[in-house]
Amino acid sequence: MRIEAGTIEEYVQQLPEDRQQAIEKLRHIIKENLPAGFEETLSYGMIGYVIPHSIYPDGYHCNPTEPLPFLSIGSQKNFIGVYHMGIYAFPPVHDWFVAEYPKYVKTKLDMGKSCIRFKKMETIPYELIAELCRKITVDDYIAHYETAWKK
Repeated sequence: MRIEAGTIEEYVQQLPEDRQQAIEKLRHIIKENLPAGFEETLSYGMIGYVIPHSIYPDGYHCNPTEPLPFLSIGSQKNFIGVYHMGIYAFPPVHDWFVAEYPKYVKTKLDMGKSCIRFKKMETIPYELIAELCRKITVDDYIAHYETAWKK
C-alpha cells in the first residue's frame, strides 16, 4: 500500500482513522525519544527519520543524494510497520528487543530483519518503541554504518 503524498501531513490524512491515530502516536513517541540529530522526513513512501546531509554529507551509499535512513514508519496493506535499522545492524539491540517484546505484548512478535509489523493497532507497544528509539545515537549509527558499508 503505497501512499502518494507530498508532505507528512498529507500522508497521515490519507490513512484510515485508526491508523492515523496510531501513526501520529508513533510519530510523537519517536520524535520525543530519538537522540538529537535525526530529522523527520517523507521518504520511500513512508515517514522516515534520517541523518541529514548537514550531519553526514556522504548520504546513503545506495543513493548519496539521499540522507542516511535510520527509522521509518508506514501503513502497509495489512499492518503498520516500524522499520528500525538499528535492530538489523546491532545484534545486541535486536536481542534486547526480542526479549522485551513479550513483556509488553501477548501476541507473537511479527518481525523481519528490520521491520516490526503490527496488525492490530491496539497491540503497538509505544513504551517499548520509545526505549528502542533511545538505544542508538547518530554517532553510534554513523560509526557502525561506515564500518559495515564504506569501502
